[in-house]
Amino acid sequence: MPVPSKERVTELISDLVQRQGYDVEDVAVTLAGKHSAVRIMVDSDAGLELDAVANLSHEISEVFDSVSDFGESPYTLEVTSPGIDRPLTHERHWRRARGRKARIDLAHETVVGRIGALDGDSVAVVIGSRTGPDVRRIALADIQKAVVQVEFSKPDPRELELAGGIPEGRVAPADADASEDEEVVEGLDK
Repeated sequence: MPVPSKERVTELISDLVQRQGYDVEDVAVTLAGKHSAVRIMVDSDAGLELDAVANLSHEISEVFDSVSDFGESPYTLEVTSPGIDRPLTHERHWRRARGRKARIDLAHETVVGRIGALDGDSVAVVIGSRTGPDVRRIALADIQKAVVQVEFSKPDPRELELAGGIPEGRVAPADADASEDEEVVEGLDK
């Protein structure tokens, strides 16, 4: 019996993940011959800690073991955070990325700035200039694509202040280890 669909996996895990205080950001089911991989991306406003991801991975594995959807097919379960290169597509992504620098593609221009407060249907973006940082409000509906940028140096303190700082539990830009991009806990091969 094949591994269940992305939709079925999402159905199986959504309540558990939400009870633990996380959001299911994405589910990917990859078939590779007789062995398959199920990759589940989760996140929360407070970020993720490795121990919590490991516990969640074990609980998801128990859910999978309790249903017949997987049959005898071997699979690898991977529970991970979305990583820094995830496009900002939901309001919660903007809220969690406050204080981070992002590239924001609009219809007729591209803006690079530090993400500030989300207010209803728009987001504040702090844009640095020679005369100092300035805040610009951008309607979420006008954004075609937005992605957080990797920063190798400490951000301008004034920009961070205007952006409202970094949400509690989130790693400050340029303070992150290389492993912050994506925490992965692999479950046991089944």
